[in-house]
Amino acid sequence: MNHYSSLLRHFADLRDGTHGQEPGAVERTRRGKERLFSDAVRLIDPYARLALAEMNSELLLGTGEITATGVRRVVGGRGGSEIGGGEIGGGGSGGAVGGVEARWELGWPEQRAAGLAPVLLHAVYGAGFHHPHLQGGTVGQWPLNVFTEEQAAAELPVLRGIAAAELHNLVFMRDYRIVPGVVGEGGGEGLG
Repeated sequence: MNHYSSLLRHFADLRDGTHGQEPGAVERTRRGKERLFSDAVRLIDPYARLALAEMNSELLLGTGEITATGVRRVVGGRGGSEIGGGEIGGGGSGGAVGGVEARWELGWPEQRAAGLAPVLLHAVYGAGFHHPHLQGGTVGQWPLNVFTEEQAAAELPVLRGIAAAELHNLVFMRDYRIVPGVVGEGGGEGLG
Protein backbone atom coordinates (compact mmCIF):
# COMPACT_ATOMS: atom_id res chain seq x y z
CA MET A 1 0.00 0.00 0.00
CA ASN A 2 1.33 3.46 -0.83
CA HIS A 3 0.09 7.03 -0.53
CA TYR A 4 -1.43 6.89 -4.02
CA SER A 5 -4.02 4.50 -2.59
CA SER A 6 -5.40 7.47 -0.66
CA LEU A 7 -5.94 9.33 -3.94
CA LEU A 8 -7.88 6.38 -5.33
CA ARG A 9 -10.08 6.32 -2.20
CA HIS A 10 -10.51 10.10 -2.57
CA PHE A 11 -11.64 9.80 -6.18
CA ALA A 12 -14.04 6.97 -5.28
CA ASP A 13 -15.54 9.19 -2.54
CA LEU A 14 -16.17 11.92 -5.09
CA ARG A 15 -17.61 9.44 -7.56
CA ASP A 16 -19.90 7.75 -5.02
CA GLY A 17 -20.83 10.73 -2.83
CA THR A 18 -19.55 8.90 0.25
CA HIS A 19 -16.64 8.84 2.67
CA GLY A 20 -15.34 5.61 4.15
CA GLN A 21 -14.26 2.17 3.12
CA GLU A 22 -15.75 -1.32 3.07
CA PRO A 23 -15.83 -3.49 5.13
CA GLY A 24 -15.87 -0.63 7.67
CA ALA A 25 -18.18 2.34 7.76
CA VAL A 26 -19.14 4.16 4.59
CA GLU A 27 -20.86 7.43 5.43
CA ARG A 28 -23.01 9.89 3.53
CA THR A 29 -23.99 12.19 6.43
CA ARG A 30 -21.93 15.02 7.91
CA ARG A 31 -22.19 13.48 11.38
CA GLY A 32 -20.92 10.11 10.15
CA LYS A 33 -18.09 11.71 8.20
CA GLU A 34 -17.03 13.71 11.29
CA ARG A 35 -16.89 10.46 13.26
CA LEU A 36 -14.64 8.97 10.55
CA PHE A 37 -12.53 12.17 10.67
CA SER A 38 -12.00 11.73 14.43
CA ASP A 39 -10.96 8.12 13.81
CA ALA A 40 -8.56 9.22 11.04
CA VAL A 41 -6.94 11.83 13.33
CA ARG A 42 -6.41 9.17 16.00
CA LEU A 43 -4.84 6.86 13.40
CA ILE A 44 -2.59 9.46 11.80
CA ASP A 45 -1.47 11.21 15.02
CA PRO A 46 1.63 9.05 15.67
CA TYR A 47 2.78 9.51 12.07
CA ALA A 48 2.28 13.28 12.12
CA ARG A 49 4.30 13.44 15.34
CA LEU A 50 6.98 11.17 13.82
CA ALA A 51 7.35 13.33 10.69
CA LEU A 52 7.77 16.45 12.83
CA ALA A 53 10.10 14.71 15.31
CA GLU A 54 12.34 13.60 12.43
CA MET A 55 12.48 17.18 11.13
CA ASN A 56 13.20 18.49 14.64
CA SER A 57 16.03 16.00 15.13
CA GLU A 58 17.66 16.27 11.69
CA LEU A 59 17.16 19.92 10.74
CA LEU A 60 16.40 21.81 13.94
CA LEU A 61 18.98 19.95 16.05
CA GLY A 62 16.37 19.11 18.67
CA THR A 63 15.56 22.75 19.42
CA GLY A 64 11.90 22.48 18.41
CA GLU A 65 8.72 21.70 20.26
CA ILE A 66 5.82 19.69 18.84
CA THR A 67 2.29 20.58 19.92
CA ALA A 68 -1.01 19.03 18.86
CA THR A 69 -4.65 19.99 19.32
CA GLY A 70 -6.57 16.78 18.87
CA VAL A 71 -9.89 17.14 17.05
CA ARG A 72 -11.71 20.41 17.63
CA ARG A 73 -14.55 22.42 16.10
CA VAL A 74 -13.51 25.44 13.99
CA VAL A 75 -15.18 28.67 15.07
CA GLY A 76 -14.90 32.02 13.29
CA GLY A 77 -12.01 31.12 10.98
CA ARG A 78 -9.71 29.92 13.76
CA GLY A 79 -9.47 26.73 15.72
CA GLY A 80 -12.08 26.76 18.42
CA SER A 81 -13.67 24.46 20.92
CA GLU A 82 -11.72 21.30 21.35
CA ILE A 83 -13.21 17.87 20.91
CA GLY A 84 -10.23 16.01 22.33
CA GLY A 85 -6.85 17.63 22.74
CA GLY A 86 -4.59 20.36 24.02
CA GLU A 87 -4.26 23.96 22.94
CA ILE A 88 -2.28 25.38 20.07
CA GLY A 89 -1.72 28.85 18.71
CA GLY A 90 -3.87 30.41 15.93
CA GLY A 91 -3.71 30.28 12.20
CA GLY A 92 -6.59 30.41 9.79
CA SER A 93 -8.39 27.27 8.82
CA GLY A 94 -9.34 28.21 5.29
CA GLY A 95 -12.72 26.74 4.36
CA ALA A 96 -12.92 24.89 7.64
CA VAL A 97 -15.15 27.39 9.49
CA GLY A 98 -17.99 25.39 11.03
CA GLY A 99 -16.08 22.18 10.43
CA VAL A 100 -13.56 20.21 12.47
CA GLU A 101 -9.78 20.15 12.48
CA ALA A 102 -6.68 18.79 14.15
CA ARG A 103 -3.29 20.51 14.09
CA TRP A 104 0.28 19.39 14.72
CA GLU A 105 2.84 22.20 14.91
CA LEU A 106 6.62 22.31 15.20
CA GLY A 107 8.00 25.57 16.53
CA TRP A 108 11.59 26.51 17.38
CA PRO A 109 13.43 29.61 18.64
CA GLU A 110 14.73 30.91 15.27
CA GLN A 111 11.30 30.57 13.65
CA ARG A 112 9.65 32.49 16.51
CA ALA A 113 12.41 35.17 16.48
CA ALA A 114 11.83 35.63 12.72
CA GLY A 115 8.11 36.20 13.34
CA LEU A 116 7.13 33.15 11.27
CA ALA A 117 4.40 30.61 11.89
CA PRO A 118 5.54 27.12 12.92
CA VAL A 119 5.64 24.16 10.55
CA LEU A 120 2.03 22.98 10.43
CA LEU A 121 0.41 19.66 9.61
CA HIS A 122 -3.34 20.28 9.46
CA ALA A 123 -6.15 17.76 9.15
CA VAL A 124 -9.33 19.61 8.26
CA TYR A 125 -12.91 18.71 7.42
CA GLY A 126 -14.40 22.07 6.50
CA ALA A 127 -18.13 22.71 6.66
CA GLY A 128 -18.36 22.89 2.87
CA PHE A 129 -15.99 19.99 2.16
CA HIS A 130 -17.13 16.62 0.81
CA HIS A 131 -14.54 14.87 3.01
CA PRO A 132 -11.39 15.65 5.06
CA HIS A 133 -7.99 16.78 3.81
CA LEU A 134 -4.42 17.16 5.01
CA GLN A 135 -2.61 20.41 4.42
CA GLY A 136 0.17 22.61 5.71
CA GLY A 137 0.12 26.28 6.62
CA THR A 138 1.76 27.23 3.32
CA VAL A 139 1.23 23.97 1.41
CA GLY A 140 -1.99 22.98 -0.36
CA GLN A 141 -4.30 20.14 0.50
CA TRP A 142 -3.99 16.36 0.29
CA PRO A 143 -6.91 13.91 0.76
CA LEU A 144 -7.27 12.46 4.27
CA ASN A 145 -8.88 9.10 3.49
CA VAL A 146 -7.49 7.03 6.38
CA PHE A 147 -9.54 4.23 7.93
CA THR A 148 -6.96 1.66 9.08
CA GLU A 149 -3.54 1.59 10.77
CA GLU A 150 -1.98 0.41 7.48
CA GLN A 151 -3.46 3.36 5.57
CA ALA A 152 -2.26 5.79 8.27
CA ALA A 153 1.28 4.38 8.03
CA ALA A 154 1.18 4.78 4.23
CA GLU A 155 0.62 8.53 4.70
CA LEU A 156 3.99 9.03 6.45
CA PRO A 157 5.73 10.04 3.18
CA VAL A 158 2.96 12.58 2.54
CA LEU A 159 3.28 13.98 6.07
CA ARG A 160 7.06 14.17 5.62
CA GLY A 161 6.56 15.92 2.28
CA ILE A 162 4.12 18.46 3.70
CA ALA A 163 6.43 19.16 6.64
CA ALA A 164 9.46 19.54 4.34
CA ALA A 165 7.53 21.84 1.98
CA GLU A 166 6.37 23.88 4.98
CA LEU A 167 9.94 24.36 6.19
CA HIS A 168 11.06 25.23 2.66
CA ASN A 169 8.35 27.88 2.40
CA LEU A 170 9.27 29.33 5.80
CA VAL A 171 12.91 29.60 4.66
CA PHE A 172 11.69 31.29 1.47
CA MET A 173 9.74 33.81 3.59
CA ARG A 174 12.86 34.66 5.64
CA ASP A 175 16.14 32.85 4.89
CA TYR A 176 18.08 29.67 5.62
CA ARG A 177 19.35 30.94 8.97
CA ILE A 178 16.07 29.93 10.67
CA VAL A 179 17.18 26.27 10.33
CA PRO A 180 19.74 25.35 13.02
CA GLY A 181 20.94 22.35 11.01
CA VAL A 182 22.16 24.66 8.25
CA VAL A 183 23.86 27.25 10.44
CA GLY A 184 26.80 25.98 12.52
CA GLU A 185 28.32 27.36 15.72
CA GLY A 186 29.06 31.09 15.45
CA GLY A 187 26.76 31.62 12.45
CA GLY A 188 28.86 29.67 9.94
CA GLU A 189 27.54 27.05 7.57
CA GLY A 190 26.61 23.80 9.31
CA LEU A 191 26.62 21.76 6.11
CA GLY A 192 29.60 20.60 4.16
